[in-house]
Amino acid sequence: MSSIRLDSTKQYYATSSLVVGYALCSSLLAVINKFAITKFNYPGLLTALQYLTSALGVWVLGKLGFLHHDPFTIETAKKFLPAAIVFYLAIFTNTNLLRHANVDTFIVFRSLTPLLVALADTTFRKQPCPSKLTFMSLVIILGGAVGYVATDSAFTLTAYSWAFAYLVTITTEMVYIKHMVTNLGLNTWGFVLYNNLLSLMMAPVFWFLTGEYVDVFAALGANSGNWFDLVPFLAVSLSCVFGLAISFFGFAARKAISATAFTVTGVVNKFLTVAINVFIWDKHASPFGLLCLLFTLAGGILYQQSVTGAGSAPLQRESIASKQTDSENDGDDFGDENQGKGMPGKLASV
Repeated sequence: MSSIRLDSTKQYYATSSLVVGYALCSSLLAVINKFAITKFNYPGLLTALQYLTSALGVWVLGKLGFLHHDPFTIETAKKFLPAAIVFYLAIFTNTNLLRHANVDTFIVFRSLTPLLVALADTTFRKQPCPSKLTFMSLVIILGGAVGYVATDSAFTLTAYSWAFAYLVTITTEMVYIKHMVTNLGLNTWGFVLYNNLLSLMMAPVFWFLTGEYVDVFAALGANSGNWFDLVPFLAVSLSCVFGLAISFFGFAARKAISATAFTVTGVVNKFLTVAINVFIWDKHASPFGLLCLLFTLAGGILYQQSVTGAGSAPLQRESIASKQTDSENDGDDFGDENQGKGMPGKLASV
């Protein structure tokens, strides 16, 4: 009896550690990325270093036996390439958005994705129209976002151009890419490896297309003999380490707790991000802008309740039954579309 109680206690602390680790990584990552791009103003090179850290970290941890990932093959890489391109664009626009706007603006636009995903699902994937509660939550999200944009004193055309570009790419990834990638049968860590390794290979192309390589070489020439700066080094290192850490904690926590608990943790993380961002520096929205942001997050909470509550149970059962039928007929295991997509923390948290 005592051994059972001891095992239960160990399980409790192990699960709590995973949830706390995920909460800390998720709530801090956007602020850390903002700090990193502020101190190291080369978004293409910064994301390349993040890809390198994540890909190398998965490979090393796989060799050490801490995780299992699918082997990298050219055939699978060719099929995965379209997903990697959209993923790269989502990360690229995300980093440039944080470069030109504050964290609050990023969270507002990230919170708008359920609205666009719902519209895209209904229009292109012929899904049922949202329920009244879901529709009301989407209107609340939209209202909060409009109020935030209308009162944003830091509004610039450049920042909001990157915001809309990010919104388009992340919505595309959510609606289309995750379904295509699921057909490849990769496990989550295989997904992380392919995502980051292929993105790392694409990075030099974007360096030349954006002209960032000119700025990098100019900075190296101007600081010849004194290339090491402690603050940017620590900022970039934290960004890379947290990007890999949230992949581990995110996947582990998702397995250890229920989907509802994981969703609630994600919502709490957004509020923690806002609080941390307000307290550590002055790069945040006005008081009314923060109120609109909280209004948007409240709409997000209502949205989660509407799609996971009892009212959606018949639809969920129908979806599961449909997937089981498809699997039996086609011989493919598509899995649950609500499972993690294998994104590294850079995108998963955002």
